[in-house]
Amino acid sequence: MSAESNQDRTGLVESIERRAVSRPDSVALHLEGETITYKELNLRANRVANGLQGLGVKKGDRVAIMLPNIPEFVYAVLGNLKLGAITVPFNTLYKGGEILHILKDSGAKVLIALTSFAPMINEIRPELPALEQVILTGERNLLFAQPESTAFIQLILEWDLIKDVDGVYQKMGHILLQIVEGLGVKEAWYKHRGSIRVRGDKIASFVISEVEGMALINTVVFLGPLDIRDFLRVVWVPPEIRDKVVEPLTSVEQETGKKPVWDRVKETAVLAIEQGFRVDIKEGAMVRDELFGYEKLRSLAYKAR
Repeated sequence: MSAESNQDRTGLVESIERRAVSRPDSVALHLEGETITYKELNLRANRVANGLQGLGVKKGDRVAIMLPNIPEFVYAVLGNLKLGAITVPFNTLYKGGEILHILKDSGAKVLIALTSFAPMINEIRPELPALEQVILTGERNLLFAQPESTAFIQLILEWDLIKDVDGVYQKMGHILLQIVEGLGVKEAWYKHRGSIRVRGDKIASFVISEVEGMALINTVVFLGPLDIRDFLRVVWVPPEIRDKVVEPLTSVEQETGKKPVWDRVKETAVLAIEQGFRVDIKEGAMVRDELFGYEKLRSLAYKAR
């Protein structure tokens, strides 16, 4: 990076900081009806800079940014400049292999990306030893569900039982793979955190989260084809990230030629979970801890809307 380039970047930061003092209420950004003043812009960039500094980012470190044209992209770039970190921006249309190459080649210490990219990032992260932190922002994951087309499985465990989160991801991934294979799907595979795939298409997915000392494992299996056009009529997704948020999907019916009956799905899932976690599963009402975890998750989901 040339001295002139460094001066240009320093000048940009100083210009915004001066404007934040002299004309704090003037509009710095305008996007889809939202206006952000110079005072707000500088404040949010400072928060990014302070947050990155708290994670150990220092002058000269590489910070990768995979964001579309949203305000968070500007905050991230300015926050990097304030620290003297080197920004590595790249197109949100890139696929997993391209993203892996960029992150490896740049030696990025931190990645800032949309929350909806989390499953893909989790899949490639074990191959990126230099990547210490992943910061997620912006759009949330879209989880599609349709009657008779999806099966949901929720496991609730005490968090103390999970001593190795990576190990639990591997165990749950292989349990889910066993379920899919037990329903007759061939060529399914699981590599890292996130999703079960057939070739490159997602057929099942899961996420592990912690809520007040409880570990919640939420799983979805696609039993039949999903038509997501109705969803996209009411949930707007920017075109430049649609192929990331809405991944190519397949289903048990598409892969085997027949949609499994629910009793078979339940029996296959129960057997795989019992064998994988070495527990006994019996039908009946949820116990106190399970009910607490379930209701807590529901309340958080409604608050997020």
